[in-house]
Amino acid sequence: MNRPGLSVLLLLCAYARAETPHPPALVIHGGAGVIRASMTPEIEKAVRATLLEAVNRGYAELKAGKPALDAVTAAITVLEDDPNFNAGKGAVFTHDGHNELDSAVMDGASLKAGAVAGVRSVRNPILLARAVMEKSPHVMLAGPGAETFARENGITLVDPAYFRTERRWQQLQKALTEDKAGTAHADLETAKHFGTVGAVALDRNGHLAAGTSTGGMTDKRFGRIGDSPVIGAGTYADANCAVSATGWGEFYLRTVAAHSICMRVGLLGQPLAKAAEQVINKDIPKLGGDGGAIVLGADGSMAMPFNTDGMFRAWVGADGIAHVAIYADEDASKQ
Repeated sequence: MNRPGLSVLLLLCAYARAETPHPPALVIHGGAGVIRASMTPEIEKAVRATLLEAVNRGYAELKAGKPALDAVTAAITVLEDDPNFNAGKGAVFTHDGHNELDSAVMDGASLKAGAVAGVRSVRNPILLARAVMEKSPHVMLAGPGAETFARENGITLVDPAYFRTERRWQQLQKALTEDKAGTAHADLETAKHFGTVGAVALDRNGHLAAGTSTGGMTDKRFGRIGDSPVIGAGTYADANCAVSATGWGEFYLRTVAAHSICMRVGLLGQPLAKAAEQVINKDIPKLGGDGGAIVLGADGSMAMPFNTDGMFRAWVGADGIAHVAIYADEDASKQ
């Protein structure tokens, strides 16, 4: 029996579902490898305040109807400007006493991406990575060439001294002394190469985006580049999943960690948390690495696995409320 009225009703319902805005969501991180014993109340208070500011800044973009990529870059610039994080101002020093910054962004809807590596005078590398994506035919630019591109496209450049902080300088001096003595690095952040910031976002149109920014590892040599600016390793987003990773970059590169998580979600149909758990807390530690990641699904589901004392993180989900956490035993039921 032909029922045209019912057919029209079904079409209207389908159209309405397609037009229904998705609840926006945002997750950010400020790096894994937190050592509870070394956190002073002053540093912890300052870090929590910046995480809250960053997640609120990014979420405001989503509430205003802006695309996920806007939320990602808005949140990450806040973290890049805070010297407590290893990205932008406060980045760690290379073996030769420089700050070399890496960053990447990816738009899940289009699979467009942009990345920069080894830049020394770009105030906010995440903005340059986005400019590479939007204003060049390339995906990754490095070193002086990336800075020339920044200059030509109005990206803010600063004197390299802007990035220096005494804390990071002293970390390098300690590492150099240990190098000379032939001893292992005693500082966990130096030994394990922790320190990255990142964000993943879901906008009202159901589109995902991811971004990551870092100063790399203390005492790095020979132009070393980690996983953060490598699409698929430390940063990845597609229609199903968005990932920003933080940890020992060599292992994230070898496991193509961010892409591996999203392929488990998209191709294998694994739940987001299971996919993230497998890669971050099983595959990487099996090879000798450690760290964490933030993962966001197209349905708004979140995962924040890590295998260190803590991971600086904050998020806003369907409830529209900002949450901030550092240690594993915080707000686990809300993650």
